[in-house]
Amino acid sequence: MYHSKITIILRKSILDPQGKAVELGIHSLGYTGVANVRIGKCVEMDIDANQRDEAEKISREISDKLLANPIMEDFSISLEEHKGL
Repeated sequence: MYHSKITIILRKSILDPQGKAVELGIHSLGYTGVANVRIGKCVEMDIDANQRDEAEKISREISDKLLANPIMEDFSISLEEHKGL
């Protein structure tokens, strides 16, 4: 069993108005050294798979087919093995 975290974020070439608004808010708090704020989404799931490669393949297929818009978004996958399940 594996726990998959999939992080989806807009590509750098896509305007992120929500990220820009948060960046302005951060600056108003006095943190002027912060730049290029991007807002994304994180999806977590447990995957019943015997091998890490299989869990990664399932995560990638779900992301490609359902979670991420390939025209506008990129994604990254992080896997952790559940011990003792």
